[in-house]
Amino acid sequence: MTVLKQELRSQKWMIIIWSVAIAGLMAASIMMYPEMKSQMDSVSDMFANMGGFTAAFGMDKIDFGTLLGYYMVECGNMIGIGGGLFAAIVGVSALMKEEKERTAEFLFTHPLSRARVITEKLISTVLIVLLLNLFVFVVATLSVMAIGESVPWKEILIYHAANLLMGIEIACICFGISAFIVKGGMGLGIGVAALMYFLNIMANLAKSAEGLKYVTPYGYTDGSYIIEHGSLNGAYVAVGMSFAVIGVVAAYIKYLKKDIRA
Repeated sequence: MTVLKQELRSQKWMIIIWSVAIAGLMAASIMMYPEMKSQMDSVSDMFANMGGFTAAFGMDKIDFGTLLGYYMVECGNMIGIGGGLFAAIVGVSALMKEEKERTAEFLFTHPLSRARVITEKLISTVLIVLLLNLFVFVVATLSVMAIGESVPWKEILIYHAANLLMGIEIACICFGISAFIVKGGMGLGIGVAALMYFLNIMANLAKSAEGLKYVTPYGYTDGSYIIEHGSLNGAYVAVGMSFAVIGVVAAYIKYLKKDIRA
């Protein structure tokens, strides 16, 4: 697993910085909850009267005055946006960087088939996304315990599982894109993540656009659905994982035939 180990080593600082940044912001938000708890009724009323803005971020269906509602909105935006951007950057750089950094010639002088290189890079991409999400989950739950609140384990576990799947889907889609490009990948990856996020906002704003929930992975990270049903929307997840598989298959098809610049 030479390529896998190298990928994990090369991405070490990126994993640490993004994990600490996202987890730190979430922990800070959670630590603020006791101070804001007494004002939550007025805050919830304020959000309820903000019309389209409230609907765009799903706050019209969540009781912001509870720890779970607060967590889904405040912390959810951090792991949703940060985790999505991180997954996109990791995925879109996976196959592209060998050509961009002119290391392809060195890599393929080793007794490694292209299929093995793709497979190990894919495993490393998924593992990196998993490591970030695991670290964030541990820090967030410990922060909830630190403020003396009981952790609603079922909903929190489901919510973080949804964000993990979201990250894997975006990473796999960008992994597929990575096989087709040589440069400009980071901007493209960020664009994909941002597009997915804004498609979900559009779906929240208009009933006629609800079908976009099938397109964006943010559709199944909807905290209000998880609180109400105690589960993920299976249809959204199934479609999302199909997109992830398509991205991976596209990467194999393209990269196995690609004329790689040394």
